Amino acid sequence: MIRFILAALLLASPVAAQTMPHPLVIAHRGASGERPEHTRAAYDLAIEQGADFIEPDLVMSKDGQLVVRHENEIGGTTNVADRPEFAARRTTKILDGVPTTGWFTEDFTLAELRTLRARERLPALRPGNTAWADETILTFQEVIDIAHAASARTGRVIGVAPELKHPSYFEQAGLPMEPAFIEALRANDLMSADSPIMIQCFEIDCLRSLNQQTDAPLLQLMSPSGGPADHLEMTYAAMATPEGLAGIAGYADAVGVETALIIPRTPVGAAGTPTTLVEDAHAAGLKVVVWTFRAEDIFVPVDYRGDLPGWIRRFYELGVDAVFSDFPGVAVQARD
Repeated sequence: MIRFILAALLLASPVAAQTMPHPLVIAHRGASGERPEHTRAAYDLAIEQGADFIEPDLVMSKDGQLVVRHENEIGGTTNVADRPEFAARRTTKILDGVPTTGWFTEDFTLAELRTLRARERLPALRPGNTAWADETILTFQEVIDIAHAASARTGRVIGVAPELKHPSYFEQAGLPMEPAFIEALRANDLMSADSPIMIQCFEIDCLRSLNQQTDAPLLQLMSPSGGPADHLEMTYAAMATPEGLAGIAGYADAVGVETALIIPRTPVGAAGTPTTLVEDAHAAGLKVVVWTFRAEDIFVPVDYRGDLPGWIRRFYELGVDAVFSDFPGVAVQARD
């Protein structure tokens, strides 16, 4: 079984062998509650706050480079709409069955994407983040480099938790993600079972394929509704049953589930009775990772508003193995 508790990260600068904390705290797109997501500022702050892993979402550029954005539609996360030379590239595409209008990374070369600047995705909710408006778009390699440099600097193992976004979409667009991704893993010595990496995807075939190519830890993402875009006959609800979890264990090492799959909300928006998902997953040999913990009231059950640490501790007490948070410092403090 692939391990999530890592022994050591070998770098050019010596880092003492150590065991990572449990549960792990994964900075969701960096410290994205306090800095624009997927920016160097967000990752640096997350590491400063004690995060064990930093998470980049990966999409493809026109020239086949892995770039870090929440989605391949970048109208809401960059200043592309303010660039008149790119106005004609605004278009509508079908993304996971949904018509989506905007600008898409696969229509830009990496060099063109480098000319853009990141923007806060939720400015009305997080107006303070708009002060960091000049951050460049990062590549996957740059996020790996951030983690490696921080590991050497802090003496802690800083892992990377990449999510491959829409791999079947990119495959159909002639931009398969897996070859570039595996190449990056090999180049950075991240192919082994104890590598400081946690590879995520909502789709199934991508994980099954990666399972044949690498021993690195794989995580099947699931939400309370819908199902994987590459297997329309399946639902995440069915995958979250003991039978479904046993099937996932055949190609992955963990499940990454939304909080409501573990603690559902009541009709009035309060925290309900926990499900058996954590114990069912553990019985199947799977680790359990939970997403996403945010401080704003809209994201927290009514009985935990103003108490994000208490909300996170509920999941720690249920035995989860890791949490994603936009506020990794809060998750670390709740654990420690």
